[in-house]
Amino acid sequence: MAIDMDSFSGLESFVRAADLLSFAEAGRALGISASAVGKNVARLEQQLGLRLFQRTTRQVRLTQEGALFHERCRRILDELHDARATMQAAAEAPRGRLRVSLPTIGYRFLLPVLPEFQVLYPEVDLDLDFNDHLVDVVEAGLDVVIRSGELADSRLVARRLGPFRFILAGSPDYLAARGIPQSPAELAQHSCLRYRFLSSGKLEEWVLPGMPPHLPAALVCNNMEAMLGAAVAGMGLAYMPDFLARDALGRGELQRVLAEDLTHTGQFSALWASSRQLSPKVRAFVDFVGGRLFKES
Repeated sequence: MAIDMDSFSGLESFVRAADLLSFAEAGRALGISASAVGKNVARLEQQLGLRLFQRTTRQVRLTQEGALFHERCRRILDELHDARATMQAAAEAPRGRLRVSLPTIGYRFLLPVLPEFQVLYPEVDLDLDFNDHLVDVVEAGLDVVIRSGELADSRLVARRLGPFRFILAGSPDYLAARGIPQSPAELAQHSCLRYRFLSSGKLEEWVLPGMPPHLPAALVCNNMEAMLGAAVAGMGLAYMPDFLARDALGRGELQRVLAEDLTHTGQFSALWASSRQLSPKVRAFVDFVGGRLFKES
């Protein structure tokens, strides 16, 4: 049976009760009584012709059908709340503190565009957290997180910001002393500077065709800025994002090698909590960085 608009309160009662597994807690969250929640859910079950909860005197549990229905309803209500918040926020100016977390090297791509953001949105105060640790957007109370790689947290909404390329580079002095590699296989005879991920402890893979099975690691570090500095100092070859090396390449402190073999790209995304209404300041920031970052890569 189709559910009419009068059943919206029933859907909200069901989703909140399913989130909390308690009619009483759901009632407190919605500002209604536990019995009102129960009646709304019972009416919804009658309309659907399905039992959504298994009820006992001590607890309520979702049935198999209830769990499937909850997953769908959660997405629908999030969309409806987001649409309502978007309409309400249309006339509001973005303002207030905006907490953003980025990788340590994020300042390389973000800071150059922030003066324009400040001019466009002078009432938004930015609170930037640069670190390479995995952060819980919801638990940490962050508004937006910018991270690279695969994103698997179903509580988050993501917007892809754009791709960047990886390069391999060394200092002119290092290349003069050790020679310029002509193929990936020759990397086995070079000093390689490797990056270790803080989150997993694994070494970053160098994605080139015909790579030797084992790369000699002259240095391993968990900070890309330190790896860049080591490459500029002539300690070896470093595999890094193009935006990290751009200034050093422009100053002649680094020289790219094996450029034709390097086709691998990375991806950054902006993420925010799906359970929160998208405020004007978050919408403004996400739209801004989505239109300006990584457009030259």
